[in-house]
Amino acid sequence: MTQNTHTLISELHKMKDAQDAEGRSVRLRGWVRTNRDNGHVGFIELNDGSCFSGCQIVYDMDADSALKDAVKYLTGCSIEVGGVFKLTPEAKQPFEVLAREIILLGSCDPDFPMQKKRHSLEFMREIPHLRTRTNTFSALFRVRSVLCAAIHDYLQSNGFLYITTPIITGNDAEGAGEVFTVTTRADGDYENDFFGKHACLTVSGQLHVEPFALAYGRVYTFGPTFRAENSNTTTHASEFWMIEPEIAFADLKDDMAVMEGLIKHCIKTVLSQTGPEMKFFNDLIDKGHTLISRLEAVAESSFKTLTYTEAVDCLKKSNVEFKYPYEWGSDLKTEHERYICEQVAGGPVFITDYPKDIKAFYMRMNDDGKTVAACDMLVPGVGELIGGSQREERYDHLVRRMNEMNIPLEPLKWYTDLRRFGTVKHAGFGVGLERFILYLTGIGNIRDTIPYPRTPGNIIF
Repeated sequence: MTQNTHTLISELHKMKDAQDAEGRSVRLRGWVRTNRDNGHVGFIELNDGSCFSGCQIVYDMDADSALKDAVKYLTGCSIEVGGVFKLTPEAKQPFEVLAREIILLGSCDPDFPMQKKRHSLEFMREIPHLRTRTNTFSALFRVRSVLCAAIHDYLQSNGFLYITTPIITGNDAEGAGEVFTVTTRADGDYENDFFGKHACLTVSGQLHVEPFALAYGRVYTFGPTFRAENSNTTTHASEFWMIEPEIAFADLKDDMAVMEGLIKHCIKTVLSQTGPEMKFFNDLIDKGHTLISRLEAVAESSFKTLTYTEAVDCLKKSNVEFKYPYEWGSDLKTEHERYICEQVAGGPVFITDYPKDIKAFYMRMNDDGKTVAACDMLVPGVGELIGGSQREERYDHLVRRMNEMNIPLEPLKWYTDLRRFGTVKHAGFGVGLERFILYLTGIGNIRDTIPYPRTPGNIIF
């Protein structure tokens, strides 16, 4: 039998609505999730990865002695099943396959860790090569795939050109210095190193994609970024993926319009294309079982806008005793953002015009000389989801700001040159893919949103 004659379980779920589906012969391949029997009849839950839902295989050991070996096939085994499709509208599952033949393709040792019981997420982080065979991660990485496609779809359909920016770079875009060094030497003599200077893994593709915006108008980069921040919080990872669009001839309002459109499109796409997965997260992961309704509310809402100063005033008037202190000029913590979002705005909100001293050097200075044209998008249940800004397009203002922050000019001469050769107002933003997945799924730890998490002290895979 050729490799192309088998049926995907996803196709069976479509067949259940066909009038002539009953009695149709099918041949499946997949992995055993569970296998139980009553001594006469056995039931295998089979999953082949083509969709979130599996398929129940029924094998009658009394009617066909050739099927008796199937009772030995443990969870994790790979098998091939030939049988007949049968509708079961009165049962918990809509259909099942009555097996005529079950062939063992790959046995599984009894110590296979993914047994039919609830495993903690912490335990499964130790075996990322196997955790995809659980419902939680089967659903999560399917959502991740659909989300990535939705991001590309929205940006491409709105005239953005996809640009791949370097992973190895000679500059720290944020100016924070928390970078991973790329070197072939053990002595730190970077002048005699591979590139003849200090090189590091990128913390952002923004600076490298800006020149393309000033040639193509609308561009974006979508790739891995790296931060050597020694943080073990549930929202920090050392390697993660960033979506960073840049828009020429655009101010902060134009930037915010794209941000809002992107988020709404992605939410709607994920809800429509991963219904079973999102129902799983809503019912079994989200404690309040309101995940889907919260997402739908954001997708249908009009985003409000508050300035940073207005937001701080609201915190002062709240009479709430927050864990972290705040004052004008300090960065807002998640508890502050959620209060503003959930209690003040009553939905998604943009906070704009942040103090210059807590923002990056490339953000455009406002006329007051104290704030910059920057924004954070806040959403209920999470707080900040996206950060963006209008970029400083004026050469003298940019250089002055870099001098104030002690950022060397020579390594970024190419970047400041953009302000000398046909500068225009432009803006952009960054979305952390993994944080977006946290928001969409209700999963509580960023380590569970990426196939092989990289965090301080963790690189065993």
